[in-house]
Amino acid sequence: MRLVLLTFALFGTAMAAAPAAAFQTDAPKPTNASPIKTETVAKGLASPWGLQFLPDGRMLVTEKPGRLRVVTREGKIGPAIDGVPAVAAAGQGGLLDVLLARDFSTSGTIYFSYAEPRENGAAGTAVARARLSLDPSGGGKLEDVRVIFSQDQSIMSKNHFGSRLVWAPDGSLFVTTGDRGSARDEVQKPSSFIGKVMSLTPDGEAASSEPARLGWDPKIWSMGHRNIQGAAIDPATGTLWTIEHGAKGGDELNRTERGKNYGWPIITYGREYFGGAIGEGSSKPGLEQPVYYWVPSIATSGLAIYTADHFPSWKGNIFVGGLAGAQLARLVLKDGQVVEEETLLEDLDHRVRDVRQGPDGALWLLTDDAHDGQILRIVPND
Repeated sequence: MRLVLLTFALFGTAMAAAPAAAFQTDAPKPTNASPIKTETVAKGLASPWGLQFLPDGRMLVTEKPGRLRVVTREGKIGPAIDGVPAVAAAGQGGLLDVLLARDFSTSGTIYFSYAEPRENGAAGTAVARARLSLDPSGGGKLEDVRVIFSQDQSIMSKNHFGSRLVWAPDGSLFVTTGDRGSARDEVQKPSSFIGKVMSLTPDGEAASSEPARLGWDPKIWSMGHRNIQGAAIDPATGTLWTIEHGAKGGDELNRTERGKNYGWPIITYGREYFGGAIGEGSSKPGLEQPVYYWVPSIATSGLAIYTADHFPSWKGNIFVGGLAGAQLARLVLKDGQVVEEETLLEDLDHRVRDVRQGPDGALWLLTDDAHDGQILRIVPND
């Protein structure tokens, strides 16, 4: 059952506030299904994770084993780009998100996140920037690679790297991290980069000289996150929205604001995979409630806010990929709350890893498969 959570305003300081009143209901479904058509643009990718459009309409795609490729609009997959640093390609780790610099057209700079190999088989989330030099064959190389962020602890785990990259309206860079699966006790520590959203300059320094909250590391924007695998800025408001992969149930959509604590692992709507409760329940004073959550989990990954004209009725809707759910969820917002959910693409039986709005106004998806990951394009079925 899909659950929607409606929250009321909190009064007083964050730490002294009472939990928001919560009403749980089945999210209404649309009266009529959206008329869409799915086009397969490319096949044969190996666990693709992140997608970005180049100015000429081609796409940069990361593959988790550690390869970065250029894919044409016609679906031709180029050779692996040289110069990608070594990645810890195991479990949920590997080469993850990719993002163009805001001045890419003149600088050729890109940013990418990955599971950084550490000593004795440990790993941590890292972000690097480099200059992308492309060649006529569709390949190319990365030059002047420099790590600008590295998670402060090396964890012996292959899970929960988080790792979406998003530009804020002011030019700062949001970086999401996960709890690494075995480091829950670090998530609520205000000096640790485990289970946080970071706000950085393009060089990797703290974007603000003042911490988001007293005692927090200045790089930390928000805390209390399990594993954020989707993030996007609403261009109409500048708001950062994130989706958080829950445990057994409890995937969350959050309006992720500076200085706020989203509760993991103290509060959650999920349960342990092996059974049993997590933390202290689903609410606690001073900890934020999700705008929306899923029980059972759809294993959320990839998030986009639609603003184009291909689907006029979709403007302002949030799209969320599902891995375990093998679907695309369309969420309709009104006054900042989810009032309707439509489940798309269930019949395709593909795990949706990333969701992007293309320059053509269509929705573009990456599907997650170790041998036949695909790029799909969603257009109206006129």
